[in-house]
Amino acid sequence: MLPDPKIRCPATGFAKSCRSIVSKHDCPKFVKIAGVNPNDGQPVDRFGCVDSFLPMLLIENSQMQRQTGAAVESFRNEMVKQNTQTMILLAAAQSALPPPAAAATPKLIDAT
Repeated sequence: MLPDPKIRCPATGFAKSCRSIVSKHDCPKFVKIAGVNPNDGQPVDRFGCVDSFLPMLLIENSQMQRQTGAAVESFRNEMVKQNTQTMILLAAAQSALPPPAAAATPKLIDAT
Protein backbone atom coordinates (compact mmCIF):
# COMPACT_ATOMS: atom_id res chain seq x y z
CA MET A 1 0.00 0.00 0.00
CA LEU A 2 1.49 3.32 -1.07
CA PRO A 3 0.85 6.70 0.58
CA ASP A 4 -1.28 9.42 -1.01
CA PRO A 5 0.70 11.21 -3.77
CA LYS A 6 -0.26 14.62 -2.32
CA ILE A 7 1.55 13.98 0.96
CA ARG A 8 5.06 15.46 1.08
CA CYS A 9 7.88 13.96 3.11
CA PRO A 10 8.98 16.00 6.15
CA ALA A 11 12.38 14.26 6.13
CA THR A 12 13.18 15.87 2.76
CA GLY A 13 11.98 19.31 3.81
CA PHE A 14 8.69 18.62 1.99
CA ALA A 15 10.57 18.69 -1.33
CA LYS A 16 9.62 15.15 -2.40
CA SER A 17 6.41 13.17 -2.39
CA CYS A 18 6.26 10.36 0.16
CA ARG A 19 4.85 8.10 -2.54
CA SER A 20 7.87 8.60 -4.82
CA ILE A 21 10.32 7.83 -2.00
CA VAL A 22 8.41 4.76 -0.83
CA SER A 23 7.98 3.37 -4.35
CA LYS A 24 11.78 3.50 -4.82
CA HIS A 25 12.23 1.64 -1.48
CA ASP A 26 14.31 4.55 -0.16
CA CYS A 27 12.17 5.47 2.86
CA PRO A 28 13.29 3.90 6.17
CA LYS A 29 10.37 5.55 7.96
CA PHE A 30 7.65 3.73 6.02
CA VAL A 31 6.76 0.74 8.21
CA LYS A 32 3.92 -1.62 9.02
CA ILE A 33 2.29 -1.35 12.44
CA ALA A 34 0.26 -4.29 13.75
CA GLY A 35 -1.37 -4.45 17.17
CA VAL A 36 -4.15 -2.80 19.12
CA ASN A 37 -4.88 0.92 19.23
CA PRO A 38 -4.52 1.99 22.89
CA ASN A 39 -7.21 4.67 22.50
CA ASP A 40 -10.14 2.57 21.33
CA GLY A 41 -8.96 -1.06 21.54
CA GLN A 42 -9.48 -1.63 17.81
CA PRO A 43 -6.96 -3.80 15.94
CA VAL A 44 -4.39 -1.89 13.87
CA ASP A 45 -2.70 -3.42 10.83
CA ARG A 46 -1.51 -0.79 8.39
CA PHE A 47 1.43 0.75 6.62
CA GLY A 48 2.45 4.34 7.19
CA CYS A 49 5.11 6.82 8.20
CA VAL A 50 6.67 6.35 11.61
CA ASP A 51 6.07 10.03 12.28
CA SER A 52 2.31 9.55 11.90
CA PHE A 53 2.32 6.59 14.34
CA LEU A 54 4.26 8.47 17.02
CA PRO A 55 1.26 9.80 19.05
CA MET A 56 -0.29 6.33 19.23
CA LEU A 57 3.03 4.75 20.23
CA LEU A 58 3.60 7.37 22.93
CA ILE A 59 0.17 6.64 24.42
CA GLU A 60 0.93 2.91 24.40
CA ASN A 61 4.29 3.56 26.06
CA SER A 62 2.63 5.63 28.80
CA GLN A 63 0.14 2.83 29.49
CA MET A 64 2.96 0.29 29.77
CA GLN A 65 4.83 2.54 32.20
CA ARG A 66 1.73 2.88 34.40
CA GLN A 67 1.26 -0.90 34.42
CA THR A 68 4.92 -1.43 35.30
CA GLY A 69 4.66 1.10 38.14
CA ALA A 70 1.60 -0.68 39.51
CA ALA A 71 3.36 -4.06 39.35
CA VAL A 72 6.42 -2.67 41.17
CA GLU A 73 4.20 -1.14 43.86
CA SER A 74 2.35 -4.43 44.32
CA PHE A 75 5.65 -6.32 44.58
CA ARG A 76 6.93 -3.79 47.13
CA ASN A 77 3.80 -4.21 49.27
CA GLU A 78 4.22 -8.00 49.26
CA MET A 79 7.87 -7.66 50.29
CA VAL A 80 6.91 -5.33 53.17
CA LYS A 81 4.36 -7.90 54.38
CA GLN A 82 6.88 -10.74 54.22
CA ASN A 83 9.60 -8.71 55.94
CA THR A 84 7.19 -7.77 58.73
CA GLN A 85 6.27 -11.43 59.24
CA THR A 86 9.95 -12.40 59.26
CA MET A 87 10.76 -9.76 61.88
CA ILE A 88 7.90 -10.98 64.08
CA LEU A 89 9.10 -14.58 63.81
CA LEU A 90 12.70 -13.59 64.57
CA ALA A 91 11.61 -11.58 67.61
CA ALA A 92 9.53 -14.52 68.87
CA ALA A 93 12.41 -16.95 68.33
CA GLN A 94 14.86 -14.63 70.06
CA SER A 95 12.63 -14.20 73.11
CA ALA A 96 12.28 -17.99 73.40
CA LEU A 97 16.06 -18.49 73.68
CA PRO A 98 17.73 -18.41 77.10
CA PRO A 99 19.77 -15.28 77.82
CA PRO A 100 23.39 -15.55 76.71
CA ALA A 101 25.95 -16.55 79.33
CA ALA A 102 28.11 -13.82 80.72
CA ALA A 103 30.92 -13.34 78.31
CA ALA A 104 34.35 -13.96 79.77
CA THR A 105 36.39 -10.82 79.75
CA PRO A 106 39.93 -11.30 78.53
CA LYS A 107 42.71 -10.66 81.02
CA LEU A 108 44.88 -7.69 80.39
CA ILE A 109 48.60 -8.27 80.07
CA ASP A 110 50.68 -5.99 82.22
CA ALA A 111 53.58 -4.75 80.13
CA THR A 112 55.59 -3.49 83.14
